[in-house]
Amino acid sequence: MTGEPSLKTRALGYLARREHSRLELEKKLASHAQDPAELSAMLDALEQLGFLSARRMVEQVVQVRRKKFGSQRIVHELREKGIDEDLIAAALPELKETELDAAREVWRKKFRAPPADTTERGRQMRFLLGRGFAPGVIREVLLCPNKGEA
Repeated sequence: MTGEPSLKTRALGYLARREHSRLELEKKLASHAQDPAELSAMLDALEQLGFLSARRMVEQVVQVRRKKFGSQRIVHELREKGIDEDLIAAALPELKETELDAAREVWRKKFRAPPADTTERGRQMRFLLGRGFAPGVIREVLLCPNKGEA
């Protein structure tokens, strides 16, 4: 025994820290696998056992990222992680439904005051665009920034 953890042990260690997509685990474990077929078979087994789940991965990313980012950025991140388009499409309605509230909250934390001039308006718009919010949502936030406050 060389003292090196097995491929499955490494994978479970990664999954214990946070949800990973299959693509992410493949990239992390590729250098430790003897051959690609072994890695693929082990990932298939983890999926069958329920340790590796793309659906859970989507739920976790949406839950964690929603507080800071818009739907466009979250969708891009999910695609980068190799998540299936069907799962992304299933998450979109919830993202779109809460996008305006999330954009207002992100804007409120950063700026706290409506833009005083066009330069400041452009700066605030670019910030929200960089966070992945849709242009229509950004316009609504900047037109009525305090709407929805109690």
